[in-house]
Amino acid sequence: MRKIWRYAPLFVMVIPEIIYLIINNYLPMFGLIIAFKDVNFTKGIWASDWVGFKNFEYLFKTSDAMLITRNTILYNTAFIIINLIIAVGVAILLNEVKKKLFARFYQSVILIPYLISMVIVGYLVLAMLSGETGYINKQIMPMLGMDPISWYSEAKYWPYILTLVNIWKHVGYLCVIYLAAIIGIDPEYYEAARIDGASKWQQITNITIPLITPVIVIMTLLQIGRIFYSEFGLFYQVPLDTGALFPTTNVIDTYVYRALLRLGDIGMSSAAGLYQSVVGFILVLISNYVVSKRNSDNALF
Repeated sequence: MRKIWRYAPLFVMVIPEIIYLIINNYLPMFGLIIAFKDVNFTKGIWASDWVGFKNFEYLFKTSDAMLITRNTILYNTAFIIINLIIAVGVAILLNEVKKKLFARFYQSVILIPYLISMVIVGYLVLAMLSGETGYINKQIMPMLGMDPISWYSEAKYWPYILTLVNIWKHVGYLCVIYLAAIIGIDPEYYEAARIDGASKWQQITNITIPLITPVIVIMTLLQIGRIFYSEFGLFYQVPLDTGALFPTTNVIDTYVYRALLRLGDIGMSSAAGLYQSVVGFILVLISNYVVSKRNSDNALF
């Protein structure tokens, strides 16, 4: 009680956030019941018929179940690994820019794509890849002596296109987070390393990366928790919902959205969302356990 009284101002400051958390994150969890009901709006949600796990069947029994699951997992795994490597690398490079004006300019430039709507990104990609007026087909391909490519009818190119777009849009945000962690490292570590004759690469591998590892782990765990989710705009807006590209652009989120448009069954959509959340929660627990176990083992040695 003495501690509560001592830190009373801090508890008072936390109250608005707790209220927001309850309203925004916990009260909506009562809606999970929709995933187990055949929702009839004339009866209401609570009075609608209980169907158990029937709403989950369409995700697993459909012929596209394996395709959309594979695409979702592989894309997100690639995004996590590639974005991590590039973001940490760019953050280290930005930390080496000594003039504050240039450093802030570079940070702003790489952060701008993250603030752009995915709808706009979709049209920017269209401006580059359009078969008739696209910059690549009209300018780049003739320079290379190659024939124009019908990008929006060739599914094989889109794993690379979507990966590049994702990198361009999200690396800036991750980079700023890692840069903040790097800036927080005590300069005395680097001074001691320079006195010992450590090269810049040795300073990065033995000081910078180990000291920002906790931040890397946290950011990676957060992304692993959403590995069964996909950025809807990236897979729906950027390919312009083109049917020919579905083999490489269709993921769980876009599949559920299209099913909702066709069938209008929110129970199925809720079931898919619950499935994604539960799997993501389990993956976070497993990943966190593995990281904690590894840290405890390293501490013993």
